[in-house]
Amino acid sequence: MISAHNLTKIFGELKAVNDVTFSVAQGEIFAFLGPNGAGKTTTIKMLTTLLKPTSGKVEIDGVDPTVRQNEARTRFGIVFQDPSLDGELTAWENMDIHGALYKVPRHVRHERTEALLKLFELWERRDDPVKQFSGGMKRRLEIARGLLHTPKIIFLDEPTLGLDPQTRNQLWTHVKTLNQNEGVTVFLTTHYMEEADRVAQRIAIIDHGRIVAQGTPQDLKKQNEAETLEEAFLKLTGSSIRDEDASAADRMRNMARIWQGNRR
Repeated sequence: MISAHNLTKIFGELKAVNDVTFSVAQGEIFAFLGPNGAGKTTTIKMLTTLLKPTSGKVEIDGVDPTVRQNEARTRFGIVFQDPSLDGELTAWENMDIHGALYKVPRHVRHERTEALLKLFELWERRDDPVKQFSGGMKRRLEIARGLLHTPKIIFLDEPTLGLDPQTRNQLWTHVKTLNQNEGVTVFLTTHYMEEADRVAQRIAIIDHGRIVAQGTPQDLKKQNEAETLEEAFLKLTGSSIRDEDASAADRMRNMARIWQGNRR
């Protein structure tokens, strides 16, 4: 469903992603982990049409996103790390506008909106402005919105960042239900290692632009003689603190706005 072959992205003298190869099977929950600045965000941008690779090849459900951008975008939904909802609009209106931008027929998007808002426990708040929602409610709405056009893949970039454990657990329960019932392929990033261990079927760890390990959570723990995934992660990437590249974060926010604008 997702494949990257010898994927490389160079910014000036910086090789942000260096000869990365991995694949994600249909219906799989796949975690892409790494320290700050490791190359996760740049890789996601190449997968989701926001950046063109310097070299290498990407396919999303058999479509090359560097050549057929609009077609590729219909195959996936994405939840950015930064909020992208319109707080002045209601939950229903945020969903409805998204469906219209993806040219989902009116009756289909209304049925789909109702089903998703009920699944994510937001139906009773459908007519409330999103600015009144808690952080957890907003994240659930963003994921519901990303699934409205029935994509085959959903990209979740740090979807539970800042949420309390109860909300995180509830959100993943909903995502796993959709994965099982609709066969949606899930590509996620997270810094919560126990979350990746519990949710993901396979994991790739990237550091300094290169994939340093791939496998099931159990495989990674066994290979690194670790009791927990976090221990295995630290053995593979080191324990020094990484500073996030602020300019890269700014670029991601700008590209997210461009991507949303292009849909309009």
